[in-house]
Amino acid sequence: MFDKNLKLTRRGVLGGSIAAAAGLITGANIFSSSASAASKKINGKKRSIRFAHLTDIHIEPKRKAPEGFTAALRHVQSQKDKPDMIITGGDNVMDLLGAKDDWAKVQTDTFKEIIAKECELPIKYCIGNHDTWGWDKKNSNTTGDEPLWGKARFVKEFGLENRYYAIDAGKWRILMLDSTHIDKKDVYTAKFDDEQYDWLVEQLKSNQGKYICLINHIPIMSAAVLLDGDNIKQGRWSLPDEWMHLDTRKLVDLFWQNKNVKLCISGHLHLLERLEYNNVTYICDGAVCGGWWGGPFHECQEGYGLFDLYDDGTFDHQYVDYGWEVK
Repeated sequence: MFDKNLKLTRRGVLGGSIAAAAGLITGANIFSSSASAASKKINGKKRSIRFAHLTDIHIEPKRKAPEGFTAALRHVQSQKDKPDMIITGGDNVMDLLGAKDDWAKVQTDTFKEIIAKECELPIKYCIGNHDTWGWDKKNSNTTGDEPLWGKARFVKEFGLENRYYAIDAGKWRILMLDSTHIDKKDVYTAKFDDEQYDWLVEQLKSNQGKYICLINHIPIMSAAVLLDGDNIKQGRWSLPDEWMHLDTRKLVDLFWQNKNVKLCISGHLHLLERLEYNNVTYICDGAVCGGWWGGPFHECQEGYGLFDLYDDGTFDHQYVDYGWEVK
């Protein structure tokens, strides 16, 4: 999501070694299934993985965003039952869509420096709409021919193998997906492109012995989306195509054919929601930044999700308020 009232300006990046930050990000993208949290039994059930889901961080060197993100990372890592890893949910930086090249670099460098300084856990990244550089060509002053234009910048800066990929964790396979599709009318819309959908179908087909968790930025299915903004036009519900996946029916039918799909996790709305349909649970997991570092967004406090995935296909989720207050 994007607060249309935001005014983004350029500022210098925090001091320190950006090269070191980039190295730590790349090196941390490895999950060991022998991690202590995953080996525990909780209420008699063996845990495949415990991870913290930090979505909609929206980092920039303003609004005390670096201090807030630092507080969130420290809170995650101070958990008595420490997660095996951190997974981000997209919109890691404030906004690359309309950012000129130097301001885009400031945002990604700020994020990487904080990770290098504060994060000791392995970390994996999901891409969000605001992590995509230059789709708003007018404001970003781009042509579309730049080598890092679009999602290429995020993939390179954050050391990803691809914009979508998979993580194995015990009895589970976690599919990290890309919700954002370029749209000439509204800059972006929400769906999986054909290439990615075909990959998803193959992943489900070839991993019948695993439970499946999808993590992508924009909700595949949501009820909270109805409450985000003035969505009633002329006495009828009217939802923007950027707020929820347009291919929801197609995906619901696919999941119905693949009963091992258990959990779909998203962000984007900055709202907290749990919805169940056809034995699949859809969780929209709030926002680390709350209302873009200006306090809670509606009734949702700044926070992050903690997930425990068990070997029997069940899971636990809690949303953690890490105590950030606007000063």
